Amino acid sequence: MTQTISLKRGLPIKTLLGIALVGVVLAVLPFVIGIAGQSWVRTLNFALLYVMLALGLNIVVGFAGLLDLGYIAFYAVGAYTWALLASPHFGLHLPFWAILPISIAIAGLFGVLLGAPTLKLRGDYLAIVTLGFGEIIRIFLTNLNAPINITNGPQGINRIDPFKIGDFTFARAETFFGIRFTGPEKYYYLLLAIVLLILLVCARLQNSRIGRAWEAIREDEIAAKAMGINTRNVKLLAFAMGASFGGAAGAMFAAMQGFVSPESFSLTESISILCMVVLGGMGHIPGVILGAILLAAMPEFLRAVVEPAQHMIFGAVILDPEGIRMLMFGLAMVLVMLFRPAGLWPSAVRKRELARGKGASA
Repeated sequence: MTQTISLKRGLPIKTLLGIALVGVVLAVLPFVIGIAGQSWVRTLNFALLYVMLALGLNIVVGFAGLLDLGYIAFYAVGAYTWALLASPHFGLHLPFWAILPISIAIAGLFGVLLGAPTLKLRGDYLAIVTLGFGEIIRIFLTNLNAPINITNGPQGINRIDPFKIGDFTFARAETFFGIRFTGPEKYYYLLLAIVLLILLVCARLQNSRIGRAWEAIREDEIAAKAMGINTRNVKLLAFAMGASFGGAAGAMFAAMQGFVSPESFSLTESISILCMVVLGGMGHIPGVILGAILLAAMPEFLRAVVEPAQHMIFGAVILDPEGIRMLMFGLAMVLVMLFRPAGLWPSAVRKRELARGKGASA
């Protein structure tokens, strides 16, 4: 009966109920987590930012098969664009509907600038070039304070305007219909809406002709070129689309934090985002989201557990909680790559490829 309804009227009833349940959970999630403190709501917001970044990097790494170790540069470009256009640094306080598209466009332009010199590079060589690009952007942000102070150097830019619509600002708590919404809770719903929009774009791209061209380049670039695919334009489009999502995430980061500095855009952040994509399952959108949420939330969860556990067992903090947290984090990554090399939630295509590779080696 359910199958008949799904054929005639669209989605099955069970699927609709599942979507409705997920919607309810996402709607009440910040209030449930907020019981433990607003810091956990902020952690949830950062997890959504990392989901945006992971989805953007997944276009480059997962769909097109281009290894990018400098993806954090686009995050930095988006953040500094918002900071420069919405702060007292230059005396500009432009509205969000002007700054956000500019941040996305500039980040996309930087994606093209990165992709253009790397069109003939693959594998390790591409990774080295993109790594260098990410470091160049960070060093420029650190040193562009003389002779003209553009980025305020290592001190960063503060007093950045929050995201606001008219007189409605996301930076302070307000009460609506008898329900109190804090700043982090309002940002949660804003970030969730942007993530859903990016998710829709990624899903449409993956199932489009462009998405199939990316997958063809990932599997065999020479064969894709022989089939008539313009590999140059398609690869540049992958860099531009991935970078634009990073620019959007960076703009939201600057608005939410109210402060940006070059320290937030280190190589470690690029590697963390790449780990999210690989851990969840390259090329599989649900897997990438899972990997981003796990790796964004796990360090904070371990931070909250390691120190109290030592107090409970030894009566004092004996081992550095940060070191233990990173040790457990690294061990978890090693175990996953050993026993789930395709990721925690790989795509069906990826699973078949690995099974075929094991069969050939056997």
